[in-house]
Amino acid sequence: MNGAELMVKCLENEGVEYIFGIPGEENLAFLEALRSSSIQLILTRHEQAAGFMAATYGRLTGKPGVCLATLGPGATNFVTSVSYALLGGMPCLFITGQKPIKTSKQGRFQIINVVSMMAPITKMTRQIVGADSIATLTREAFRVAIQEKSGPVHLELPEDIAEEQTTVTPFPVTQVASACAPEKAIKEAGAIIQQAKNPLLLIAAASNHQHKIGQALEHFIEQTGIYFFSTQMGKGAANEFHSRCLGTAALSDHDYLHCAIGKADVIINIGHDVVEKPPFFMKRTGVKVIHISYFQAVFDEVYFPQHEVIGDIADSMQRLTALIAPASASDTLAGDGYFDLLKKEIDKNVYKRTLPATFPYTPQQLTRVLCELMDKDSILSLDNGMYKIWFARNYRSMNSYSVLLDNALATMGAGLPVAIAAKMLFPQKKVVAICGDGGFMMNSQELETAIRLQLDLTILLLRDDGLGMIKWKQGGMGLPDFGLDFGNPDFVQYAESYGAKGYRAVDQDQLAEVLEHCLNTPGVHLIELPIDYAENESVLIEELKSKTCLLG
Repeated sequence: MNGAELMVKCLENEGVEYIFGIPGEENLAFLEALRSSSIQLILTRHEQAAGFMAATYGRLTGKPGVCLATLGPGATNFVTSVSYALLGGMPCLFITGQKPIKTSKQGRFQIINVVSMMAPITKMTRQIVGADSIATLTREAFRVAIQEKSGPVHLELPEDIAEEQTTVTPFPVTQVASACAPEKAIKEAGAIIQQAKNPLLLIAAASNHQHKIGQALEHFIEQTGIYFFSTQMGKGAANEFHSRCLGTAALSDHDYLHCAIGKADVIINIGHDVVEKPPFFMKRTGVKVIHISYFQAVFDEVYFPQHEVIGDIADSMQRLTALIAPASASDTLAGDGYFDLLKKEIDKNVYKRTLPATFPYTPQQLTRVLCELMDKDSILSLDNGMYKIWFARNYRSMNSYSVLLDNALATMGAGLPVAIAAKMLFPQKKVVAICGDGGFMMNSQELETAIRLQLDLTILLLRDDGLGMIKWKQGGMGLPDFGLDFGNPDFVQYAESYGAKGYRAVDQDQLAEVLEHCLNTPGVHLIELPIDYAENESVLIEELKSKTCLLG
């Protein structure tokens, strides 16, 4: 067999189901090998979108997603999604083609040093220089991709190596369990928690990697009574409807849960990584922090934990629970009553707050509609924009990955591709992509991909004809409105030109009816909805007044 056939066999051996991407001339031998394999090629309309889909596959399954591009421009189009996977800790393999390396076929046409380009943004990158090394490098790539912190790897398969003959066969796939934390570290952490007057639990991104972590966290919360909050990428690892949940750190400061942070004397950070926007800022004379994760903390000006428990997170939490959860602990570790008071204020002013019936909708009103219509098994895929903050803050999640957002690279353009991958993996679940008009248009061509795959998918498109979050920041800095407005197509006609169903909400009462119809009707649906961000500042001011009264 040739090198391309061996590589496809190696991918089958690793359990690969899909390859997302756009093949080119230099991938034709690989494409031919793929044609008769068990792997399904998902042809996308842009390499960036393929990378987002592969990263999402890795994020949701724990197994590396795989995507394919040609050399040159195909490879460079991967850069954003490779970076997305790197910061987000999503295991995936990016495969690119290349001109022959043993002879020169077309001079330097289309050739750039892709391996050097990928080096700073992957965990591993290699050019395959002989067919006999394909099995070794593929096995190593998959092994490295899932090692914590998991992330992207890259292999370049040149055209002549793909056609080179070999008798090598794939290596057996081995599974390596995560190491457990030392007993001394567990005991020291337990002692710190037991001595605390107001301990607080922070659930971050790495807590969402495995279902067993969520189970261990919820058992820890039940047995100890400790109050908790999450980062945006940690949402749902523990049920946010729990009586001990204080919400999500969506705002950088001056929110209700920052009152809790100010009151806490110990914060237990589960799976936190400084690549995610800080949920709070540490000070040298401030709160004591325990870092519990698969990997050591990266020290930073705003994050320098005084104690670390490094090892399998689920195992660490189970052992801590057994150590510090006597019968009386649930009362002691719940704090001095302040967190209970704060919880009531959060329920009243965030989750159950009365909102005026206005149109266009504010993000807060929109969040309320989705909360009422989406069941616990639904999935929201959020692109990047002002609305993401309010969904992170006001939308409660019951399950791991029921809200998919990116608070590490925080890139625009991922919302629709991520929703497509999620629907492919969970066809029985209702999936809604929520996109601003700016982010949607970056990868809107993937509507065709969703339709070709015959997916049932709803896109809620929030239109404000500009870059809303940046305009809000611009105004907050006292700068004049400049450079952030643009025009848009007729989104209803645009969706229908692909074969999707298009809708336009024109009043307060219509959205819920249209959205419910879309969620229960097969096919791809796009709902255009005007959005009003003008309330952001006034809402925050009002909530800060409530906070001040609470602290008073």
